[in-house]
Amino acid sequence: MVAADLPIGDRIRHFRGGRRQDAVAGLVGITPDYLSQIERGLRVPSLPILYALAQELGVPTAALLSEQPPTEEKAADTAETSVGRALLGYGPAHTTDPPPASVLRDRVTAAWQSWQTSPDRFSKAAGTLPSLVADMEHAVRTTRAGNEPGERRALLRAAADLYCLLRSYLRRSGRVDLAVVAADRAMRAAEDADDPLRIAAAQWNLGHALLAAGQPAEAEEVALCAAERVAAARMPETGRVAMTGALQLVAVVAAARRRRWWEARDRLTRHAAPAARAVSDDSNLAWTVFGPTNVALHAVSIEMEAGETGEALHTADAIDTKGLPSLERKFTFGLEVAACHSQRRDDAAALLALLSLEAIAPQDLARTPLARQLVLTVIRRARAMHARQAEQLALRMGLV
Repeated sequence: MVAADLPIGDRIRHFRGGRRQDAVAGLVGITPDYLSQIERGLRVPSLPILYALAQELGVPTAALLSEQPPTEEKAADTAETSVGRALLGYGPAHTTDPPPASVLRDRVTAAWQSWQTSPDRFSKAAGTLPSLVADMEHAVRTTRAGNEPGERRALLRAAADLYCLLRSYLRRSGRVDLAVVAADRAMRAAEDADDPLRIAAAQWNLGHALLAAGQPAEAEEVALCAAERVAAARMPETGRVAMTGALQLVAVVAAARRRRWWEARDRLTRHAAPAARAVSDDSNLAWTVFGPTNVALHAVSIEMEAGETGEALHTADAIDTKGLPSLERKFTFGLEVAACHSQRRDDAAALLALLSLEAIAPQDLARTPLARQLVLTVIRRARAMHARQAEQLALRMGLV
């Protein structure tokens, strides 16, 4: 079996196995160079050539074509679908009293810690989130008409934290549509709880949801407006500074996505970096991971997206991510380093970075489209030894 999104050229290379490229090309009636271009994705074979290749490789022609996406019936049993059903109010009926806010708060905290630190975080989230979301939705509905405002406020705080987690999980699982719903739900819960810190965190969260949805201008507007409101909000000074800095980083990413590199650099230097220095240590206020290291990681992101790979790698060399509380941020940093090496056609360095990522976050590596693309690029372009290592990695990732 090969992954449904594996390109035609990579499928042909997979089924060719250890057979020499020139031998297969000769038997099919094409030049080795032409077959090489097909396998590297530079040429698309005509139907007669595709049929001849399938015949020579001993597989159905359909095996060389991209497969259809899973049907709705197959997708109905996924964790993402179960989470979505619970989020939209279609979870199992509850006839018993919901758990108290304190219990739900502890479950949400444990889920967040697992999400930010566990190498198999997707598997763990799939096992805990559907029931946690269902219980939270049941509790929110049950206490809506209750006479315990303190309990309800504590519950809404926990709900806001949970919905922020859902946004991250659903976005990473490819459900950007539901991620936006979760981000909006976090905003409503934080506002109903009248909690300034969580309102700011929910706006930061909404900004990331909009970035994932391909709306950087809207994300920037949300983040900058929220940063202005945080400045006037009632909260401890450390929290105000950290949340303002985290919101500024959303605006930095939004500017970079709009290819406004100088604006992104300027905002990082004049707004986010001073806030990070004021926070001092890498904190994790409201699970935002804001601090000096995260600001430095964003500097790498800007240069990578701008195509300044040399500057990005120079900046990356000075960064130590050991103290970061979020595995996701460490993974994203490593992936961007791999992408920079790939852009510079240093396939050995790109492969080394990818193998390092597999050691710390194998599920993230297998699920991230950019990671899959980088692995295929090494297979197509690298020297034989590195290409073989990349093929083994692709096998472990489920690409082939």
